[in-house]
Amino acid sequence: MATNQTLAGRFTNLRARGAVIQAIREFFCGRGYLETETPFRIPAPAPEAHIDALPAGDWFLHTSPELCMKRLLAAGYGRIFQICRCWRDGERGSRHLPEFTMLEWYSAGSDYRGLMADCEALIRTIVGKIGRNATISYRGNEINLAGEWERLTVREAFARYGDVSIEEALAADRFDELMVQQIEPRLGLGRPTFIHDYPACCAALAKLKGDDPTVAERFELYMGGMELANAFTELTDADEQRRRFLYEEGYRRSAGRQPYPLPEKFLAELPAMPPSAGIALGVDRLLMVLLDAATIDEVVAFTPEEL
Repeated sequence: MATNQTLAGRFTNLRARGAVIQAIREFFCGRGYLETETPFRIPAPAPEAHIDALPAGDWFLHTSPELCMKRLLAAGYGRIFQICRCWRDGERGSRHLPEFTMLEWYSAGSDYRGLMADCEALIRTIVGKIGRNATISYRGNEINLAGEWERLTVREAFARYGDVSIEEALAADRFDELMVQQIEPRLGLGRPTFIHDYPACCAALAKLKGDDPTVAERFELYMGGMELANAFTELTDADEQRRRFLYEEGYRRSAGRQPYPLPEKFLAELPAMPPSAGIALGVDRLLMVLLDAATIDEVVAFTPEEL
């Protein structure tokens, strides 16, 4: 049970949280982005093999505002951002909450490399706004934000840190396992790392690379071994997106997970979406890194167990 003493102990972190949220808004509004609000309760989430949405009546609480925000892009909203609550069933741990805060932004005419530059500028701006130094300490790791941030392909990461090649990991259906066990803990330790060009089978809603269709224009950002963001150049081919959704939904059904209807309105409007890039960044996790918090519990007002 939460006590006044517990809440009082988080006072400094919650003040910092408020400053970070304010800095995010100032950053994007200053760059001409429109802050948007989309519904939390939706009829159909994007089917993803390993992410479960929380039912809300006959609909679901969104796991991300992604689908609605892309529909805004298709309607002509070129630069948008949103800070919102998201829900994912069964996620609880030192870095996970079933209800958490996500920042997403989308930009027409950009690509995933443009989003890397956005990430660098955003996080450096936030650090300055909350009075932190350009070198921060997270769980004993000194992370230099001022210098050049590392850019590492997934293939290079497996060659450097894995005990098998990326081809062997995919063939043995061990890609996710080895990413978590061998690759992720070594990313972003001395400086932030963008790990990019994921295998095409991990493309999700990402566009495949024009000169190498075996990989997707997707990256994740790591600091101190912590995944903070997932981003990609957006796929705008509705037929290909439908095929990917059907594949993911088939996997979900075969694994005994709750089936989802396809997001038909999103698919119908997808061809109108201009070439774009989008990103989801976990605000709670960013706060963990900036405040050197051991658990996500330390950077939120209430955990589920305290309610």
